[in-house]
Amino acid sequence: METQRLPAMTSSALQSLLRLIFILLLTWGCAPPPPPSAIIADAMPGTTPIPPANTPRLTDAETLTRIQSAENMSFLNFNGQTEYRVGPGDVLEIISWDGMKPVKQETIVRQNGLISYAFLDDIDVNGKSIRQIDDLVSEKLTRYVKKVRLDITVKTFQSKHVLLFGEINVLPLGKTGPGKYPLRGKTSALDLIVEAGGGTANSDLKNVELIRDGQRYSLNLYNAMFKGDTSDNIILDHNDMITVPHLPGLSERIYVFGEVVNEGVYPFSNTMNLLTAIGQAGGCSRTAVRSSIKIIRGYAENKPIVLGADLDLLLKGGDIRQNIELHDGDVVYVPRTFIGNLNEFILKTTPMLEYIFYPGRIRDTYANPDTLRVLTR
Repeated sequence: METQRLPAMTSSALQSLLRLIFILLLTWGCAPPPPPSAIIADAMPGTTPIPPANTPRLTDAETLTRIQSAENMSFLNFNGQTEYRVGPGDVLEIISWDGMKPVKQETIVRQNGLISYAFLDDIDVNGKSIRQIDDLVSEKLTRYVKKVRLDITVKTFQSKHVLLFGEINVLPLGKTGPGKYPLRGKTSALDLIVEAGGGTANSDLKNVELIRDGQRYSLNLYNAMFKGDTSDNIILDHNDMITVPHLPGLSERIYVFGEVVNEGVYPFSNTMNLLTAIGQAGGCSRTAVRSSIKIIRGYAENKPIVLGADLDLLLKGGDIRQNIELHDGDVVYVPRTFIGNLNEFILKTTPMLEYIFYPGRIRDTYANPDTLRVLTR
């Protein structure tokens, strides 16, 4: 795709205007970031501002305590590994070995946490891990059998669950979308959302709501997805409720990422250009390399192109060709380091772009135990 470039304008009046804009951007970059509601309201007159969240955000200490919690109702640590806690309603599959021949038996954990297996009755497995149950059943069987060999797995997880509401994709394959999901062990809020299909194009990952034990919390999962900051990506517990809210007023949008004050999704207008987009995002940060800005266009149509822009040439040299007119769906990326290798840049930004435009692909990769999970810890 060819981009038409306008001839450079170098009049002293234009340079003075651009220097003024540059000073304003620097001022924005040093100021504390405005709330998302203020950004959206200023950028799109007539749009109803997002009301400030009335739910308490987890403090750093509370967040770390929850994330680093050794155990909860859904999992425990056993010999240095996290394992699922078995509970009432779970279905266990127990395989014993008669020589080389496996003998399978299924047993459901009763409401009192007890199971029966072979000629053993009332074995208390409630709250125990699979390895603990294996050890317990094997020890009881040694009273009657000389050599015991068991393989125990959870065939159906039914004792712990969480509820997921809001802007979640419904994909054609597998269980996705809002609904009730079983916990299968140590599971983070982002684990759940990605497993369920990922957030929709209208999802607000910066203001995800958690309800636990009657208390409401606001979680910024955007940072966990795109920045690797897991401070709000808490570990879920039985009966947690997660709501991914709708991001209002953004039928057409652009995305601004990288070294800006406020990364995120912003409303698009037909007169939008690079300067206005960066201005909406609060300006460049002090660590930004403004001479190597990239604009990714057409990714949603599977025909991506990458445009380059030098903000220093625009602001200091008056080269208005650098102030690229934006299109709906453009992704503006302000780097921390100079981007010399375009292929390497595309490779690094692909996970972010895939989540934005094709969340189903991320879900399939994320749920595959043979692949790495994207931007999570």
